[in-house]
Amino acid sequence: MTAADETTRRPGVRVGSASEFSLFFRVIPGHAEEIRAALTALQRTPGYRPGDYEMAIASIHEARFVLFDDDTRLLFATSFDGSWDAYMEDFAAGPLQLFDAIFQHTDGYAGLPDVSAVKDFILGAQVTAAAYARNYPGTVKELRRANRLREAFDTVLDDPRAEEALGHPALKPLLDEAADA
Repeated sequence: MTAADETTRRPGVRVGSASEFSLFFRVIPGHAEEIRAALTALQRTPGYRPGDYEMAIASIHEARFVLFDDDTRLLFATSFDGSWDAYMEDFAAGPLQLFDAIFQHTDGYAGLPDVSAVKDFILGAQVTAAAYARNYPGTVKELRRANRLREAFDTVLDDPRAEEALGHPALKPLLDEAADA
């Protein structure tokens, strides 16, 4: 944990291990189509395609961009594990170029390579949610592990050679849970 994590109050609501992040930008007049093209390019990038689960920033639970107010405003909203500062460090080390192609079409964005200025720009656009809820516990890392365990267990359940081992009384709670799915 950095000193900034401990002493600097950042916007956003935190529930359990996750924090919410809502940014509102003004679109430069006439740039909505460029933003749409940049968003299309982002969605074609491995890790950002719908259904890809290996994002460059492994702490992101979900993310979305929304053009609104007749394409004059842009919302970027996400939830992520950990602190604002840790998320920004991951963001700066990872996909910043992809987002630079989007943000360059918004008012006040000075662009790369000044990562500190990008963080200030993002901080200036962030608004804390009036309400934020999470319907599941755990970090992205924990959820990915749980999915891998479920897939491995399903493989064992489907293997006829496992029948004898699965009859052990110690496995009853696990099998009862699997039957409830």
